[in-house]
Amino acid sequence: MNEFELIGRYFKRGAPSVLLGVGDDAAIVRPTPGLDLHLSADMLVEGRHFFADVSPRALGHKTLAVNLSDMAAMGARARWALLSIALPRADEAWVAEFAAGFFALADAHGVELIGGDTTGGPLTLSVTIIGETPAGQALRRDGAKPGDDIWVSGELGLGALAVRQRLGWLNVNDMELLAAATHKLEYPQPRLALGDALLPLAHAAADVSDGLMADLGHILAASGVAGEVWADALPSHPALEARRAEFLACLAAGGDDYELVFTAPPTRRAAIEAAAAGICRATRIGRVLDGRGGLLLDGAGQAVTLDKKGYDHFG
Repeated sequence: MNEFELIGRYFKRGAPSVLLGVGDDAAIVRPTPGLDLHLSADMLVEGRHFFADVSPRALGHKTLAVNLSDMAAMGARARWALLSIALPRADEAWVAEFAAGFFALADAHGVELIGGDTTGGPLTLSVTIIGETPAGQALRRDGAKPGDDIWVSGELGLGALAVRQRLGWLNVNDMELLAAATHKLEYPQPRLALGDALLPLAHAAADVSDGLMADLGHILAASGVAGEVWADALPSHPALEARRAEFLACLAAGGDDYELVFTAPPTRRAAIEAAAAGICRATRIGRVLDGRGGLLLDGAGQAVTLDKKGYDHFG
């Protein structure tokens, strides 16, 4: 099977919101009048971002999910995606399963695949995602204000736990916890509905991909403020919360969470809890202060030192 046959069989399909989609030199889309466009790209490389034996269906899901998470952090509605793949070989069964995972998530969020590229090479997956928000209303990293609460969605630390267990850095024997961690690692759920609900409520947001303290640090730096995070408040699986001190590095700096960290004024607490109800857990974990930098505090209010605040691709 050559490149164009592979594209035509597994990645070309009707796209009602697209004037011209997969199969030409470029796609043609018509943005919605009065909305701002958002564009983001993420790459997944075998051995760096995923294990070689991950199922292709899970990999198809995650390839799109990590990009949708960026749209969620802006409060954007994801509309279109471009997918570029380097494949070691044209394995039809693998591609079919990958496409099934990719399109199941795309269909769940109304995302149309409009183009991309395929080539031979070490397994590498790259998506460019395009979304929309009402003009001038997007969530950004530079809007946090002193006095804001700091919130995080969902559960932290599970993806990092799965990676560290797989690498032999941890020895966890709780099979239920490991199953939950593996599912979180392979099937992260982008918080698009929450991001949309936060548009009128939050001042700033980012997605937690490299680790909570690292990604919160981007908000604090962009906004020119400081922040404190309460280690005892970090939400996770009950089994992980029960061993919080042991797994604090996973919770606060592990990465692979794909949750949202956001700031909002205290007057919005009830509205945020109401908005998150039925979507996902939302937990208040700290506050924004005057100054610069972010601190993780223990129950006694003492600063906790972490070896790293998050994942560094070149660290």
